[in-house]
Amino acid sequence: MKITRDQLMALLFLAPSFLLLIIFVYGFIGWTGWVSLSNWNTLVPDMSFAGLKNYIYLFGDYRFQADLRNTVFFTILFIGFVIILGLGLAILLDQTKKANALFRNIFLFPMALSFVVTGVVWQWLLNPSTGFNQFLQVFGIQPKWYTDTNILAGFQWESIEFGLPVAMIAVVIAAVWQMTGFSLAMYVAGLTGIPEELREAARIDGASELQIYRKVILPMLTPITMSVVIIMAHISLKIFDLIYAMTGSGANFVTDVPGVYMFETTFRGNYYANGAAIAIIMLLLVAVFIVPYLINSRRGAS
Repeated sequence: MKITRDQLMALLFLAPSFLLLIIFVYGFIGWTGWVSLSNWNTLVPDMSFAGLKNYIYLFGDYRFQADLRNTVFFTILFIGFVIILGLGLAILLDQTKKANALFRNIFLFPMALSFVVTGVVWQWLLNPSTGFNQFLQVFGIQPKWYTDTNILAGFQWESIEFGLPVAMIAVVIAAVWQMTGFSLAMYVAGLTGIPEELREAARIDGASELQIYRKVILPMLTPITMSVVIIMAHISLKIFDLIYAMTGSGANFVTDVPGVYMFETTFRGNYYANGAAIAIIMLLLVAVFIVPYLINSRRGAS
């Protein structure tokens, strides 16, 4: 097949981007995977093959077990509240057309902040001795928020204690506050794209407003909901900056997540192979959500 001049120019312009992508993304992923299978757990590099030793150690480590538990509950609560609040606010704005742009900008404002800023601000607000808690103490309420080490009702499976850490609720509140605006914007765009004729047809058939949303609008918003779930899951599974700025690992690791553990293991403990193993596990957790979504999207586009 003959390559035209325009195609050749296009390939030349794209070549640097492809080269950088291969080196700094896939190349470093491959390097991290190799380090995770080595014995490099000191300042001096030791690339001798260790097999799955680092992975076996992690899954037997109490802290990593707590990290997985925290990640599961954080992801479920984070995604659930972001979807519910985003969809609810979008429907509210859809019903009240006046000042729609104003309220949309207000809800989107937290997204302009970084997770580090959000973590610092909410740490101050929920600090037991400052911020919002001083107001609550007037009424005799003294919540511990992110300093609480209790685990809400759960169950024990082998050495892993499943249950929601009370301190994790504070982190969920901060994360939901920041990312609800994204969900809102997605749903507002979806509602705007639904033809008014469909609603009018449903009203003529005798459907109430509740039935219109339940039978007509919400099913049409399913692709947007899936997109929100995938994006929020990607954020929650690799969350680091918000939790590190707000609580760190927390007492008894009640707010610890794999991202925090990886940072402290690699750059403070110099256990590079263990840190690389945590990174690969995080990559696989994200891939569980992303890869099926991408495959399904490609099938839908073809």
